[in-house]
Amino acid sequence: MYSINPTPYEIGKELAKRHKALRKQLKLSQSDMAERSGVSLGSLKRFETTGQISLESLLKLAHLLDRLEDFKLVFQPKEDLGNIEDLFSTK
Repeated sequence: MYSINPTPYEIGKELAKRHKALRKQLKLSQSDMAERSGVSLGSLKRFETTGQISLESLLKLAHLLDRLEDFKLVFQPKEDLGNIEDLFSTK
């Protein structure tokens, strides 16, 4: 199936790529990152290679990297702009 929207696999791979770059920028080895975050070394290696990781482990890594706040917007309800004219009506 062709789509202009990224697939879950593609998003996972991109997240893994960004995580690895950030880890290296902070000069942390995979072992250091695993130990400090509480994520197993195997899970960390799998994530950086395949993009696959449990949500709990991903949140632990984000917490260690001070990026946990980034997840606050996930699954936020979108504003219903269908009734925008109600904002301007005088009843």
